[in-house]
Amino acid sequence: MAVYTEVSDAALVAFLAEYDIGTLTAFRGIAEGVENSNYVLRTTGGDFILTLHEKRVDPGDLPWFLGLMRHLARQGVVCPQPVAGRDGETLRELAGRPAAITTFLEGVWPRQVQTAHGFPLGAALARLHLAGESYTTPRPNALGPQAWAPLLEASRARADEVQPGLAAELDAALARILPAWPGAGDNPDLPRGQIHADLFPDNVFFLNGTLSGLIDFYFACTDILAYDIAICLNAWCLDDRGQFSVTCARRMLEGYDSVRPLSGAERDALPVLAAGAAMRFCLTRLYDWINTPAGAMVTRKDPLAYLRRLRFHLSVSGAGDYGV
Repeated sequence: MAVYTEVSDAALVAFLAEYDIGTLTAFRGIAEGVENSNYVLRTTGGDFILTLHEKRVDPGDLPWFLGLMRHLARQGVVCPQPVAGRDGETLRELAGRPAAITTFLEGVWPRQVQTAHGFPLGAALARLHLAGESYTTPRPNALGPQAWAPLLEASRARADEVQPGLAAELDAALARILPAWPGAGDNPDLPRGQIHADLFPDNVFFLNGTLSGLIDFYFACTDILAYDIAICLNAWCLDDRGQFSVTCARRMLEGYDSVRPLSGAERDALPVLAAGAAMRFCLTRLYDWINTPAGAMVTRKDPLAYLRRLRFHLSVSGAGDYGV
């Protein structure tokens, strides 16, 4: 989450007049994250999140995201729900951006990841995957393997300002990852479905020690289910120095298996999937590091933290190194 687009008091009051959620009492921006502009709304009717969708999100995809959240909630996944206005619409425009209000989830995200988070995280991810099976409309992953080389090209001219030799190292890593990717060339594909694709600690809430909900579905897409696990291995089980917690990974995978057991092929693919996940976030962070506008209320993420993760994944000998 972040704030790129400022909203005036007058524009917000006019926007909220389209809803039956009470009178505005407080309004503040959220600086965490890098993608959309997000605000916490407090009204006499409760707490809500207002999201203005910035340029990386295709406005044509927004009904898919909002529909997925509604569908998952009906299947028992606790996640924010789009709030409809008096006209029944959940998507409208504010400050020149597509905008939506969603319900507010109670809980806090873990600032310090602990081993105890692993099992409930894995179980929640598996439940999300099973719940998504009946949401049959596909959405291709716009930041999947086909996007990585173009992202690197878009950042190449300044990549070595971030770290000397960075572009060449990422070129070499792509040359290893892409031919080995499931479904590429003669490689067999793996089970696919709706994935969250961004389940970082700040998108998972806990309350009184229990996982209380999942948020921020605006990268969700149809892709390899085990790729979602690989994203979580990077985000939860590796720190920014590239140090891996095999105990956290084992607990996360045990939680996942308790709901949806992984196949042998999915387990065997974890090293390349995890390397690909590290590549994806290294490249998007690199692009944002170079291109974040001055003065934006946004916390830039260090691309080198994901370069260290990438190096770890390229060094493993097999899936056993992840605790499976």
